[in-house]
Amino acid sequence: MQTPIYLDNAATTQVIPEVLHEMLPYFTDIYGNPNAVYRFAGESQKAVSDAREAAAGLIHAKPEEIYFTAGGSESDNWAIKAAAEAYAKKGRHIITSTIEHHAVLHTCAYLEQKGYEVTYVNVDENGFVLLEELRAAIRPDTILISVMAANNEIGTIQPLKEIGAIAHEYGILFHTDAVQAYGHIPLDVDALSIDMLSASGHKLGGPKGIGMLYIRKGVKIRSFIHGGAQERKRRAGTLNVPGIVGFGAAARLAGAEMEERAGKERGLRDHLIRRVLEEIPYARLNGDRKERLPNNANFCFRFIEGEGMLILLDQAGICGSSGSACTSGSLDPSHVLLAIGLPHEIAHGSLRLTLSERNTIEEIDYTVDELKKIIGRLREMSPLYEDFVKKKDSGR
Repeated sequence: MQTPIYLDNAATTQVIPEVLHEMLPYFTDIYGNPNAVYRFAGESQKAVSDAREAAAGLIHAKPEEIYFTAGGSESDNWAIKAAAEAYAKKGRHIITSTIEHHAVLHTCAYLEQKGYEVTYVNVDENGFVLLEELRAAIRPDTILISVMAANNEIGTIQPLKEIGAIAHEYGILFHTDAVQAYGHIPLDVDALSIDMLSASGHKLGGPKGIGMLYIRKGVKIRSFIHGGAQERKRRAGTLNVPGIVGFGAAARLAGAEMEERAGKERGLRDHLIRRVLEEIPYARLNGDRKERLPNNANFCFRFIEGEGMLILLDQAGICGSSGSACTSGSLDPSHVLLAIGLPHEIAHGSLRLTLSERNTIEEIDYTVDELKKIIGRLREMSPLYEDFVKKKDSGR
C-alpha cells in the first residue's frame, strides 16, 4: 500500500491540478494590479470578475454580493464583528451554538468583553441545534444568529432552512460558517434565508490564504480592513489575484462535479463506518448517521487516548486527526464532543477521518485493518481497559 494515505481533508485539501494550472499565469505573466486603470490590469480584473461569478454561482448569490478575504476565519470575524457594530443601536445580543468553530466562538467571546451579550444554544446528541431553545433565546435586542452549516468535527449538517426562517421571522440577521459545507453540499442563500456566509478556498481543492464572505444586498455591514477602496470599499488591500483565480476555479469544479464527488465519498465513508463499528469493539460514531457531510467519519474509541492513536496511525502512513486542525496540540477534549454529551474519558479517544474522491476502497480497508491493530495495542496497555475486562468477566 502506497503511503501516506491522506484522510484529513477537513483540515485542508490538495490543490486540484486544474486549479493550479489556472492560477500559475497570474503569478508571473498576468501580474497587473486589478485596481489599476491601464489595459494590462484588465486581464486581472476580468479574472477576478470571473472568479466572483463562479463563487456566487455555487450558492445562487449575485456576484456583487461576494467579497474575497484571506480565509474562513477572517470571514467569520468580519461578519460577526461588523454586524455587531453596525446594528449596535438596535441591540447588543447575539445567538450562536455551543459547537461552532473557534473562529466564531472566540469572536463572540471578544464581543462579550466589549459589552455584548451572547447566548450559546445547545445541541442534541447528534449535534443538531435545538431549534426550540434557539427560538426561546431570541430577545427584542437580538441582532444576529450565527450557526454553522455543517460541523467541522462530527460532520452534522444543520437545519439551515428552519434556522433561517426563525431568524427572518424576528427580523434578525442570519450568518452561517459554511467553510466545511461550501462546495460539498448544495447551498442556496435565498432558499435558506442566509444573510451572510463564510467559505474558504483550501477546503474544496483551492489554495490556502483565500476565502470569501457573502453579504446579502441591503445588509449594513461595515468595512473590516481599512485602507484602499478595494472590494467596493468594504475590504481594503490589494487583491490576491492568483488565490482568487484558484478559488473561482475550485468553485466551478465543485459545482460541476458535486454530485459525483459526493456519491463516491459517501460510498467510501459508509464502508469505513460500517467496518469500524462492526469490527472494533466499544467504538462509537459521532454525529448523525445520515445528515452528515459526505466525506466525514468521526469516532470515539473507549479506553484509549487519541494522541497515541494518531501517532501510531502516522507511523502506519495514515493521516487523520482528533478534531479541528485549529485546536491541534491542545490536551483538552473537543468542545464539540463534550457539547453532544460525551464524558471526558470517551471524548479523549476521538478520531476524525475525512475523505476525498481521490481515496480508494483499498486505502479505507488498509486504514481499518491498521486501526484495529492500533486500538488493540493501546488497550492492552490501558489499566482502564484491564479493569473493565476483569469486571466484565466477573459479571459485575
